[in-house]
Amino acid sequence: MSDSEEHHFESKADAGASKTYPQQAGTIRKNGYIVIKGRPCKVVEVSTSKTGKHGHAKCHFVAIDIFNGKKLEDIVSLLTENGGTKDDLRLPTDETLLSQIKAGFDDGKDLIVSVMSAMGEEQICGLKDIGKN
Repeated sequence: MSDSEEHHFESKADAGASKTYPQQAGTIRKNGYIVIKGRPCKVVEVSTSKTGKHGHAKCHFVAIDIFNGKKLEDIVSLLTENGGTKDDLRLPTDETLLSQIKAGFDDGKDLIVSVMSAMGEEQICGLKDIGKN
């Protein structure tokens, strides 16, 4: 190469989607890496619930953002009253309620959760155990 040759590189701004690849939730393990809410994270906890009566097992991931150290979690998937699924609820921040939900899923119980909604936000605020599947 001569000194007079110039090399030009194009820089494209993107959301980073080309730098990720899809992976089945069941293959993700502790100490692996995933993207949650658009942030690169290292997985610190993985838990799964058993397949319910509608055929869907649920996975719960807790991960730490590799750049800012913030803890992130995936969303809770729920069955609505009319039989659809709701996948956009965060886990509650109340540790007692959170542990009750996790224990119920681990035991394969059917749970009814109360959801509080205001100004476009929703959060699980209560729980009722209605027994085993």
